[in-house]
Amino acid sequence: MARIRPHTGIRPADPLAARVISPPYDVLSETEARALCADNPFSFLHVTRPEVNLPAGTDAHSDAAYVAAREALARLQAMGALVRDPRPSVYLYGQKMPMKDGSGAVVRWHEQVGFLTCVSVEEYDRGLIRKHEHTRPDKVEDRSRLIEILGAQTGLVFLAWREDAALTALLDRLASGTPAWSVPTEDGVIHTLWVVSEPDRIRQIEEAFAQVPILYVADGHHRSQAASLCHARHPEGIEHAWFLAGVFPATRLQVLAYNRLVADLNGLDVPAFLEAVEERFAVHPDPDPVPSRRGLITMYVEGRWYGLTPHAERVPADPVGRLDVSVLQDQLLAPVLGIRDPRRDGRIEFVGGIRGWRELKHAVDERRAAVAFHLFPTGLEQLMDVADSGQVMPPKSTWFEPKLRGGVVVHALD
Repeated sequence: MARIRPHTGIRPADPLAARVISPPYDVLSETEARALCADNPFSFLHVTRPEVNLPAGTDAHSDAAYVAAREALARLQAMGALVRDPRPSVYLYGQKMPMKDGSGAVVRWHEQVGFLTCVSVEEYDRGLIRKHEHTRPDKVEDRSRLIEILGAQTGLVFLAWREDAALTALLDRLASGTPAWSVPTEDGVIHTLWVVSEPDRIRQIEEAFAQVPILYVADGHHRSQAASLCHARHPEGIEHAWFLAGVFPATRLQVLAYNRLVADLNGLDVPAFLEAVEERFAVHPDPDPVPSRRGLITMYVEGRWYGLTPHAERVPADPVGRLDVSVLQDQLLAPVLGIRDPRRDGRIEFVGGIRGWRELKHAVDERRAAVAFHLFPTGLEQLMDVADSGQVMPPKSTWFEPKLRGGVVVHALD
């Protein structure tokens, strides 16, 4: 069963929500974060990127930065930009994102709604909240220090559940009510928050979640592991036994491709490179730049697109090995281009699918890279299969859009 717990969330004052909620801390450079905060004292980036309140070049993970984060959180509450709900609540968070074609015209809208609530550290530790990535101890320690200094969890862990008709139907009914606020952000996404504080409705949510056997970490492995570490250090803390998550139905989420640029051809000229690729893939010249199906990878080199279909005998049957990102890594990036550790090799760059195939083409045409690879998006069902098998995904396998904003709800640990 999946246990959830209502909490008295700290959230934006309704009239200021558009100015408070901010992009995730890890998608911005320091320069971008400083620019967004320069004329907006209410931005939650003052908390999640506290170096913007300190001299340029300050280490974002230093004690001084963490103290600045704590001061910023207190300041936003003192200013009335953040307020604490008087009653324990469960929150619903909706996002409506315009999807555009190459000319910038909106061709459709993607909508997703999920619960913002606290989930059980114990269930995470027992594997009932399943993960698909390794975590780095230094990053876990860094996130746990921030939680302890703030006395709050400010980062959402992004969770998903396999389709459950009863829970999804309940979510849809609750989202048909009047929201606390609905605001657009600079990227055109409309963000909406509902507050559910009625005991009967909260009981319905708890009972519906109890029928869900497993939750899956879509994003936020270091934040969830940091919550586990904090709980181990504070076993007596009631709130430490829970961590803040955005929990969404997997079927409603949008995963885009996570593409690759490689700086050089590992000493090969283009004909020799293509010959090496043809030993491992069926190569089809001049396809549509965007792969139309799983199992097809497109490649751009020297002004031309190619479609790559791996030879069947080179595709393993296991949940990780058969992923397109694994096939590309194992059959081309490592043996042909010499990229054996994509986490650390400076010759490879990962490009979120939101930037489109034209960004890949431009990078190669402008000689910022020698070759580009466009992948078909990894599916949520593939991610969950990997998690169920106890294995881990290759790095940079999934790119979720839209991103969950910072400051929508904070979980205080007092």
